[in-house]
Amino acid sequence: MSNAPRIALPAWIDIGVVPLLNIFLALVAAGVVILIIGEDPVQAVQVMIQGAVGYDEGIGYTLYYTTNFIFTGLAVSMAFHAGLFNIGGEGQAYVGGLGIGLVALAVGGFLPGVLVVPLAILGGAAFGAAWAFVPAYLQAYRGSHIVITTIMFNFIAAALMVYLLAGIMREHGNMSPETTEFASSAFLPFAHEIFAAIGITITRTPLNLSLVWALICCVLVYLFIWRTRWGYELRTVGQSEKAAVYAGISPKKIVLVAMCISGALAGFVGVNELLGVQHRLILNFSAGYGFTGIAVALMGRNHPVGIVLASLLFGILYQGGAELAFEIPTITREMVVALQGLVILFSGALAYMSRPWVERAFVAVRGAA
Repeated sequence: MSNAPRIALPAWIDIGVVPLLNIFLALVAAGVVILIIGEDPVQAVQVMIQGAVGYDEGIGYTLYYTTNFIFTGLAVSMAFHAGLFNIGGEGQAYVGGLGIGLVALAVGGFLPGVLVVPLAILGGAAFGAAWAFVPAYLQAYRGSHIVITTIMFNFIAAALMVYLLAGIMREHGNMSPETTEFASSAFLPFAHEIFAAIGITITRTPLNLSLVWALICCVLVYLFIWRTRWGYELRTVGQSEKAAVYAGISPKKIVLVAMCISGALAGFVGVNELLGVQHRLILNFSAGYGFTGIAVALMGRNHPVGIVLASLLFGILYQGGAELAFEIPTITREMVVALQGLVILFSGALAYMSRPWVERAFVAVRGAA
């Protein structure tokens, strides 16, 4: 094994070129799989791109998925900057949705939307942060590993939601595990409704105003991590806990703060799913977004701009994959999930596999120049 030091690559290469190369390798591997089953990989890529961004309905669904990935990608990246690996985004999103649902059901009937929606967003943040607080406390003060506890809390969150929605909170007279519909004041406007108000007609899709909130969260996360003292302390703990202690920073406090903010960001998935689309609390609305957020954060190098771009890519994969399974029957939905898994594999577990090649090419080009 070589002990050569790593080269400091420019940001545009580290954040742009390396992830793109990983995506290319993933597509090559996916193309080999498609060739094995006797289909044309070029045609498959064309179907995916056309289905995801080739018409207004596809774009709407792509951006709808992108919104959820932004929230969970930001959640994972916040913990990463503090040196923590938060695997509990799924459970935190789930319980955050519970907070959103409780607020919408409690005050949606008598408060106007300008109050209900912000209160519901705060409720989602509070419940998501509270669900992340317990693993954070166990990590900071009891030495329990954050990966183990956050995974365990995913299962606890799932069991809790089944218990509530199959019994206590289930709508009277309805056999489906879901609550009654929220009051209309708790609805976020859809994109097609917003465009219709200014005289533009687009196809109805689940895309709603929560996308704007997701982009606002990106700006807030950037400002917090790179433009505040608290963000500097958080990054210091993530880089070197001993150095942080020497500088008078409390790693235990940072663990609690980072995980609570991470849980709050994950809880915002319910803003898109519940306030924006379902308009009621239902089972399994988180739909694996918390786990995919790990790959999104890794691909986006834990930077809000990179996370937006990675979220858009995964939105294209989700929407384009659905179109691919519909247009080419031999490529089943399960195979589409496997192809998406290849992208996650190359972008996550193998994220730095191509970096040595890029470093050598960079050194060669710089030397020639």
